[in-house]
Amino acid sequence: MDLDAVLLLSFGGPEGPEQVRPFLENVTRGRGVPPARLDAVAQHYRHFGGVSPINAINRALVDALRAELPELPVYFGNRNWDPYIEDTVAQLAADGIRRAAVFATSAWGGYSGCEQYSQDIARARAAVGERAPELIKLRQYFDHPLFVAMFAEAIAAAAATLPAGLRDTARLVFTAHSIPVAADERYGRRLYSRQVAHATGLVAAAAGYTDYDQVWQSRSGPPQVPWLEPDVEAHVAALAESGVRAVIVCPIGFLSDNIEVLWDLDTEVREQAQAAGIAYARAATPNADRRLARLVRGLIDELRDGGAPQRLAGPAGLGCGFGVDGAPCGAAHCAVAVAPPVR
Repeated sequence: MDLDAVLLLSFGGPEGPEQVRPFLENVTRGRGVPPARLDAVAQHYRHFGGVSPINAINRALVDALRAELPELPVYFGNRNWDPYIEDTVAQLAADGIRRAAVFATSAWGGYSGCEQYSQDIARARAAVGERAPELIKLRQYFDHPLFVAMFAEAIAAAAATLPAGLRDTARLVFTAHSIPVAADERYGRRLYSRQVAHATGLVAAAAGYTDYDQVWQSRSGPPQVPWLEPDVEAHVAALAESGVRAVIVCPIGFLSDNIEVLWDLDTEVREQAQAAGIAYARAATPNADRRLARLVRGLIDELRDGGAPQRLAGPAGLGCGFGVDGAPCGAAHCAVAVAPPVR
């Protein structure tokens, strides 16, 4: 398959205090989130000067992709903040791009990790109209060898920051963004939570751990709505009660640092652990690691050449193809990502 370009598609984030509230309103529009909740979350951003690191990280990743893929122009678009995907797709059309691969900065299936990005693609193409290029969302990559290697090495680096006498007994805790249980069951097979569980097993094994915990973080919404549990803060409290003296937290659910990593893990959970007398280390996310650019190149080569996907073995039905309807995830939404040009 011939490709003309690559589009990095991400969530977006504010880059100044004045952008925080409009950004949060974009994220929560139509969800009935009360203003008081937005005010509380806005304070998390203002703790860091009103700047999320995600846009700068993605620009660095774009640079890495351009070095890794010199034969293809690389574009950058977001769902919730500038540069918006609609504007980026309009630029692709103006530049004469007819078919581009889309790399979304989520490794996972399910609604938030996959379907919503497919909706972003469809919305942007509809906004551009008949000039819109064909956009093909690259497959999920939670079980890619390079994804696993980056997190495994980050765990080793985090462990090395702990006091020497505690490293061998530190508890390894993986965390990913919680979602409502009903959303996890959207396709009938708990796709997202099963993918996270499989990836944690792969990374733990690569890092040399046979015993570890998988928890969730950053839930929101009314308390009567069940979300994936246990929550990371409740789990750390339980570890403290059981006598654990050191913990390594690996945010496997996040491809790059964002406020939910910097605030929830590096601030709240760290302070909680230290108050309980637990030595705390947080494994790094991939961010703009050059290996992530190599991973993207591998996904694109699979698409262009039709080669076998690079995956570590796991249960059947966990992954999906290149946004193709009828993929193993069973999600009909994938068809929007490979719609032909609107011509």
